[in-house]
Amino acid sequence: MKAVVMAGGEGTRLRPLTSNRPKPLVPILNKPIAQHIFEHLKRAGINDIVVTLYYLGEEIQRYFGDGSDMDVNLIYSVEETPLGTAGSVKQAEEHLNDSTFVIVSGDALTDLDIEKALAFHRARGAEATLVLKPVPNPVEFGVVMTEPDGRIIRFLEKPDKAQVFSDSANTGMYILEPSVFELMEHGKNYDWSQDIFPRMLEEGRPLFGYNMEEYWCDVGSLEQYRQAQYEMLDGQTALPIPGASHPNRVFIGGGTEIHHTAKIIGPVAIGADCRVGPGAVIGPDAVLGDGAIIEANAKIEKAILWRSAYVGTGAQLTACTICNHVHIGDGVKIEESAVVGDKCSIEAGATIRARVKLWPDKLIEERSVVTESLVWGAKAYSNLFRGLGVPGITNIELTPDFAAKLGASFGGFLKKGATVVVSRDGHPASRMLKRALMAGLSSVGVSMLDVEEMALPVLRNTVRSNRAKGGVHVRQDPDHAGRTLVEFFDERGIYLTKNNERKVETIFFREDYGRVLMDEVGTINPATRPLEQYTQLFLKQIAAKDIERQEFTVVIDYAYGSSLARVLPPILGQLGCKVFVLNPYPDWKRFPKNAKDREALVGALSQVVHQQKADLGVMIHSDGERLELVDEKGNALNRARLLATMASMVAQTTRAGECKIAVPINAPSALERILSRSGGTVVRTKTDPRFLMNVASASAEKIVMAGDLAGGFIFPGTEEAFHPTFDGLLAFVKTLEMMALHQHRPLSSFVAELPAMHLASQTLPCPQSDNGRVMRILTEEAQNASGELELLDGIRVVEAPNAWSLVLPDPAEPLIHIHSEGISAADANARTQRYSDRIAELVS
Repeated sequence: MKAVVMAGGEGTRLRPLTSNRPKPLVPILNKPIAQHIFEHLKRAGINDIVVTLYYLGEEIQRYFGDGSDMDVNLIYSVEETPLGTAGSVKQAEEHLNDSTFVIVSGDALTDLDIEKALAFHRARGAEATLVLKPVPNPVEFGVVMTEPDGRIIRFLEKPDKAQVFSDSANTGMYILEPSVFELMEHGKNYDWSQDIFPRMLEEGRPLFGYNMEEYWCDVGSLEQYRQAQYEMLDGQTALPIPGASHPNRVFIGGGTEIHHTAKIIGPVAIGADCRVGPGAVIGPDAVLGDGAIIEANAKIEKAILWRSAYVGTGAQLTACTICNHVHIGDGVKIEESAVVGDKCSIEAGATIRARVKLWPDKLIEERSVVTESLVWGAKAYSNLFRGLGVPGITNIELTPDFAAKLGASFGGFLKKGATVVVSRDGHPASRMLKRALMAGLSSVGVSMLDVEEMALPVLRNTVRSNRAKGGVHVRQDPDHAGRTLVEFFDERGIYLTKNNERKVETIFFREDYGRVLMDEVGTINPATRPLEQYTQLFLKQIAAKDIERQEFTVVIDYAYGSSLARVLPPILGQLGCKVFVLNPYPDWKRFPKNAKDREALVGALSQVVHQQKADLGVMIHSDGERLELVDEKGNALNRARLLATMASMVAQTTRAGECKIAVPINAPSALERILSRSGGTVVRTKTDPRFLMNVASASAEKIVMAGDLAGGFIFPGTEEAFHPTFDGLLAFVKTLEMMALHQHRPLSSFVAELPAMHLASQTLPCPQSDNGRVMRILTEEAQNASGELELLDGIRVVEAPNAWSLVLPDPAEPLIHIHSEGISAADANARTQRYSDRIAELVS
């Protein structure tokens, strides 16, 4: 049997550890990760090992040579251009086409029992066996669902939180038969998880998953890098630790000298030829590389030091990582999660704060306090984008310098020479952060059209009208007081795809934006006639004459959003409406900051509608995208009732058989009944609003309206008047239009026709570490219970058309949302409570 060790990765998330070396050469307990793997394969009886190389591959060849020092035969296969995880193995086919072979990652740590896994593979006649491991947070890996015998029935590579249906992660280790090479052509790019395994699953080939019990850790982040060493020191793996073993799991290499007054607290690994001075304290969970010198009274706890590090008298290092040949002066303090690159020199009395990263060859002057990274990001975020954009506590997490880097990262993604439309809401903090963002965009050669304070529908239309490459909007988070939300849009005015968000994140973390020369800095110009462009589009989408003939009386609450009060009055003036206005002036201190604030405004709106005997009342959210209606009787319409009412009105004013609407999966099942009356259809999407926008923008779908449960509606219109995004102003006027087409029919009469709807929901905490396990268990239980299981978004169990429950992890917070519909309110509440109790039991 032969093995393939994948050693071509860059390890970008491990920088600055990987600035001068490929990830497989990063040391774990004073030995490169790849060496641990080679030696483990040797112990399993595998001597012939093919090593696939790409990034700094010559460094790996230089370090290991032909493998004779480890008594193995290393065969190198070097990619000239990236070929993907499978394409790189195809390139080495001539060395692997004679028998079963195993693939192991060269940058993950494992003591997998290969013989046991191979026995599983052969017993089931598998063509490919994926080695699986339960993990707390499977979002960073591919998740896999198997039959009881191990046959794979479903898998998804790097899912969103809402897509997680299991905690069984694909470790990237596989046992394969040479017949898999038939699925590839030489020189082409293939990925096992995205190309080959899906095809095998589709063709019904024997594809199995083997659940390993041994240790496995994907060393994918700086935190995981340290944690892997703590776990190895703790004896959680069978991999041998270099050095002579002493009591309390203390390992010491040859030639090391430790002063008799020094204190060594296990578990600890100390390399060869080290010197530990008097009064020094090493451990617990500390690693000293070969040749390290630790002076008197220094304290090193949970810190990882590489080769030839020097630590001065009285220095204190806590849970940090120190690379090769670093000089640390007397009295220096290096705090938790800090990383110091190769050959840095930190002079006496300096302090390196938590999470600061120093790129190689930096000089830190005496008594300096370093609070920000040098040549590296200020903070190691697990996810920059959360929900609909990048949120953060205003001026604490989302600071001007952070915003500038964020702008530069988006600009780096779009490339030099692109044009972006930028806008904000009326809050002073939004103005501050928008200006910083614009500075970042300009620094990478991206020019801007500034529409200043503006409603989101106008911004989105300005992006499309000016054929810009994207847009950015800065506003106060509508659901979290004290937080700012930065939203990014593509050339259609739609939120970036998840894949493109990840690309922006990668640029942000690597600071790989590419600054331009002075003469190439991007320009900032005011957008030309954005309101006029929007109004022209708006009027193309409505039957203005029909509305004008009805002489509607309406009450509008602008919710202190001044930009809305500049947009809508000219339109209503052309429509002949009599208008009563509430809260039209800008007052950021009185912005509704959450659902409770908006509810209070709607209550006041209802009273005015009733007093003025108006035909309709509307509160448009300050972003201009969402709305809440009040009928002529003063009854408020929101959430499910508002969505159902709009769907009914659209169905009754659209030609029979041509009404097609899109709604999220948690919308009431009554919508299908409502549309069936006119031969219409309902398309259901994920709850993330970007999926509604994408389906609305697809001309082949022929969507008439899309809407969600938060008051967001899309009326895409015809190709001439294309508007595939949320627009509360248009939704309001479309409501008037539909009432007009029915000869001034009261809104309340549409509401009265709705079938009964009984929805319930709950939100409860679920730590990130429990999320995958909880969703896997709930999925397994749902498979064994009555009802149909749907995995479009979260876990949805349907027992009848109007009796279902949906369990959905929150995309941004450690929460799980439960939505249910029942045949009665009590039934809906009971369904929700049943899942709530079960989840509470699982996380307790």
